[in-house]
Amino acid sequence: QVQLVESGGGLVQAGGSLRLSCAASGRTVSSCAMGWFRQGPGKEREFVAAISRSGGGVIYGDSVKGRFTISRDNVKNTVYLQMRSLKPDDTAVYYCAADTITGIGVSTSLATYNYWGQGTQVTVSS
Repeated sequence: QVQLVESGGGLVQAGGSLRLSCAASGRTVSSCAMGWFRQGPGKEREFVAAISRSGGGVIYGDSVKGRFTISRDNVKNTVYLQMRSLKPDDTAVYYCAADTITGIGVSTSLATYNYWGQGTQVTVSS
């Protein structure tokens, strides 16, 4: 069983930055592919970023490429999402997810991830 707890969300002005954290327990983040997804008001949950088990594979959604960075601290067993140049369209609940089964490099598909956190709200004001 894996527990994922997100934190770091909040209200920020457009152009600002936030760093989200996802603390894992029950499994080391280095043994899973980890991903971040988000769901804006009235929208479907969408892929944001993912990092492979080895850490060597990283992929980003087109809308955040160049602005967001996913990283992992194996000692703290935590995955981070550094968000810069935030836009009002980035407003969403952000979810951390773990893939403990498939073993593929990185995936953009929600169906690949079998554990999810409860989410943290990010609101970007214009």
